[in-house]
Amino acid sequence: MDSLIAQANSLDPPKKGSKTSKGPLKPTKNQTTPGEDATLASIAARARMPKSLSTPLDINVRERKKAAKQGRYGHVNNLKLRAHLSTMEEAKKNWEERMKDVQMLNVGESGGMEAEGDLERTWKMTQQDIVDNVGIGDAQSRTEWKLDGGPYSCRYSRNGRHLAVAGRNGHVATFDWQAGKIHSELQLKESCRDITFLQDHTMFAVAQTKHVFMYDLNGVELHCLSSHIEPTKLEYLPYHFLLVSTAKTGFLKYLDITNGQTVIEHRTKLGPCRTMCQNPWSAVIQLGHLNGTVTLWTPNSPTPHVRLLAHMGEVTSVSVDASTSGRYMATSGADGRVKIWDCRNWKGCLRQWTVRTNPSSGIVGAQVEWSQKGMLAVGSSSGVNIFKQPIITTPHPHLSNPPLYMTHPTPRSYISSIRFVPHRDLLSLAHSTTSTSSGILAQEHTISTILVPGSGNPDYDTGEGGDPYEGSKGRREREVRSLLEKLEPSTITVDPDMLGNMQETPKLDETLVHRKQPRLQRLSTTGKGDDSLQNDGSEGEEEEEATEEGKGPRTERKRKKMRGKDRSMKRYLAKKRKNVIDIATVAIRAKLAKQQEEIRKGKEQRLQPEPKRSALDRFKVTH
Repeated sequence: MDSLIAQANSLDPPKKGSKTSKGPLKPTKNQTTPGEDATLASIAARARMPKSLSTPLDINVRERKKAAKQGRYGHVNNLKLRAHLSTMEEAKKNWEERMKDVQMLNVGESGGMEAEGDLERTWKMTQQDIVDNVGIGDAQSRTEWKLDGGPYSCRYSRNGRHLAVAGRNGHVATFDWQAGKIHSELQLKESCRDITFLQDHTMFAVAQTKHVFMYDLNGVELHCLSSHIEPTKLEYLPYHFLLVSTAKTGFLKYLDITNGQTVIEHRTKLGPCRTMCQNPWSAVIQLGHLNGTVTLWTPNSPTPHVRLLAHMGEVTSVSVDASTSGRYMATSGADGRVKIWDCRNWKGCLRQWTVRTNPSSGIVGAQVEWSQKGMLAVGSSSGVNIFKQPIITTPHPHLSNPPLYMTHPTPRSYISSIRFVPHRDLLSLAHSTTSTSSGILAQEHTISTILVPGSGNPDYDTGEGGDPYEGSKGRREREVRSLLEKLEPSTITVDPDMLGNMQETPKLDETLVHRKQPRLQRLSTTGKGDDSLQNDGSEGEEEEEATEEGKGPRTERKRKKMRGKDRSMKRYLAKKRKNVIDIATVAIRAKLAKQQEEIRKGKEQRLQPEPKRSALDRFKVTH
């Protein structure tokens, strides 16, 4: 190994004047010399240099143009467009190679629970059993906070280190839950329905009774967004710097936080909306409405891209799985059911089951949330149930509960919010309990953090704000880089893979062409028509007679006859076969004959001369 490290000259970048600059390096077999190490030669012949560590070789411009002409977009005549598309395709391939290196360099391993025997079940493990078998750091993460001013809604920052909570009675707080440090705590004395962090933990937005307010790290009010009236839910799109809100007025509004301008506002026309989530893969906003429909919205369209009737009642919660590139969606409704949907085709739900609800608590339906590793948490009146893939995404036609992975009971309480902690195997749930221990009806509001082994992604991207140990200097550099790489709202699409590609020519639908053919031709194509009657010569003789009389071909005469009254009915009859008699054809022909007879009689009456009248005609007696 020492000789391998000492003689690793192949890691150096190739020189400009060397012969290796004409093409990529290709290892050959059996090129060892008597003075060369055999171990080094064997490893160099079978090893692959990571793309992120290698220097791209200079390729001849003529060879690059030749490769672009013979590539996928070689049929494009515009040279500038073809070069741009080829560059985009090459960058995509380079990105895929670098992602392979990232997967190779990721050393983090996610945990989990496995049953040893056939009689053991993972859902029988309690939180105390899990705490006794994990490390000290993870065991200390199992906490419970009892607060006043709930029910609460909670939200974590992108690195999972900072937590923001907002209570219905006006209690708002942000703190570093790992270090136990409070950033700010406010008593707003009005209802706070939702809260979210913005670009990092130094700014957050609160959906209050009348408007949306923005605060800094110390709790100082920065802005009042008066255009967002009676907001109910908030979402932040990190790659576009957009703050999205939905309200009781039924409007969906996008605000650019870099300049404070409203990008677009959509009128949903479906009444008040109290459920909203975003697709982390495509940045598409998904809304749940009171009539049981789920709609998908982007800033580019005033109408929803998808409208789905999901439940027979109000949609109480919506969540999208980010581990499968936004492929699956989970919804829960006031009808007491949880459904899993495939966002690629929307051909019915994959699986559905019932949960316990407590309508008397004021929160109907269940709360659903996906983790970074594809686990689904369902919070109902009896507790939190956690399910694991691929069981819940496998099509199942019957109404039955899927096998449990883990459960945590919360007796005599209802859950108002559940959130997975990013990059940690933790789940936070805000629940409220009604107690009458002192003879007075009182409510206790609690935010619990439970351990869910295998739910978090241990590998984080420092360039996207996922570093939990990020300092002030690194945060400042990341913010500047994010602003320079900010995406336009027009790039938000249902299918993000279409960006940077050329639209392909749509394929010809053979069934559509068949439907547009005349009836006689369709019958002959399907083999149901009589071939002997197709060319009986009647049409040809009429065409020849018309040509001899100087009236032109049959097609021209038809084109001239398009004007006038009742020509559509005659065209319909012209398409019918003359030797096929059905009830509809007979009725239409009788109607036409009656109309022609009335027209003829009217003409005859107009042509008849009117009799002369005298002054004594007024005394005639008419019977």
